Amino acid sequence: MIPLSHLHPMLVHFPVALVTIGFLAQIASLIFKKEVCLSNTAFYLLVCGTLGALAAWLTGALFTGEMAGSAGEIREYHEHAATVTLLVLLIASALSISMKVKGNTSINMQRMVIVLYGLATIAVGITGFLGGTLVFNYMMPL
Repeated sequence: MIPLSHLHPMLVHFPVALVTIGFLAQIASLIFKKEVCLSNTAFYLLVCGTLGALAAWLTGALFTGEMAGSAGEIREYHEHAATVTLLVLLIASALSISMKVKGNTSINMQRMVIVLYGLATIAVGITGFLGGTLVFNYMMPL
């Protein structure tokens, strides 16, 4: 049986990979406009990355232990960055799903989703960096 404290480290890699590759697919879809496959890939990776981020956020909040000192400070930054990442992803996913369901192809909505997707990619990178700092610099299992 896997201890519950291991769930967070097992899940955190999914949003990092899915959101980053999804954003790259979104950028590629802008370059190769006739390739519908790239924009669909970006959409599904955004939604899956958001679900992965939600799972990682929940397991981090519920199943990780307390930390003291400078590790505790970094953990707080990590938690805040994770919350920001999740909120941006939720908004981007909601807008993207809404556009897909309604068949809305408004250029302004598309731009907003791309900007939010980019911000989420940066935020997930910062969150991962802070989590990696905890693990490698303080030898703290998340």
